Amino acid sequence: MDTILSIVLILLSLVIIASILLQTGKSAGLGPVDGGASEVLGNKGRRLDEVLNKVTIGAGVAFMLLSLLMAIM
Repeated sequence: MDTILSIVLILLSLVIIASILLQTGKSAGLGPVDGGASEVLGNKGRRLDEVLNKVTIGAGVAFMLLSLLMAIM
């Protein structure tokens, strides 16, 4: 059981890392760096950021709860 929880914890940490790295930055100075994806995606880029934000929050909460559960066990 402990091994399964450890594997889930590692997977959650990878999800958190990936979702944070895939989010766009808040600074507008990096516009040319995205290769014009904002022009092609339009509002889809904003929706993707919202989804990634929710995934990050959900995975973070799950990570914290699982960490507490593993500490209690």
